[in-house]
Amino acid sequence: MYTETAVFDLLLPGDSQSLKQKRSYVRPIVAMLKKFDVSVAEVGFHDLHGRAQIGVAAVAAEPAQARAVIDTCENQVAGRPEIELLSVKRRLHGDDD
Repeated sequence: MYTETAVFDLLLPGDSQSLKQKRSYVRPIVAMLKKFDVSVAEVGFHDLHGRAQIGVAAVAAEPAQARAVIDTCENQVAGRPEIELLSVKRRLHGDDD
């Protein structure tokens, strides 16, 4: 069993000046990512209105399968025109970890 995790560091648009506005950007991203059968949550920058960190985890029988799911998630987030994907931190966890 393999688990691939990723943390997406996002820069939100300039009009994100309140937590309500921040949620209006983060919620659709989280909902979209859940369609790929991954675990997903906002995991950082809770107190910053213009930034968000979203964590994603995928479990698969083979490392290539887990990697492919996270690749798809990363491409979907990077393709959203309203946000800027600043960085991605990924890690593969295997049976021997």
